Amino acid sequence: MAQLTEKQIKRQDFVDNEVFELIQRLMPSAKIKWDIEMIGNVRDSIRTQLVYNQKLVSEAKFYPYLKI
Repeated sequence: MAQLTEKQIKRQDFVDNEVFELIQRLMPSAKIKWDIEMIGNVRDSIRTQLVYNQKLVSEAKFYPYLKI
């Protein structure tokens, strides 16, 4: 069974944490709880811009995943 490498997992954690921090910075007066669905929605929007529109990085490098 395929698994993500430790490096890939660290990249996922990094991206999710950075997205959460961005949300917190945009709404400094709000008490934002960790919500992976919200983080994923924002992450997907960022991915669309960086991967598909600007073509700055591959999808797998931006946020590694396993193909099912």
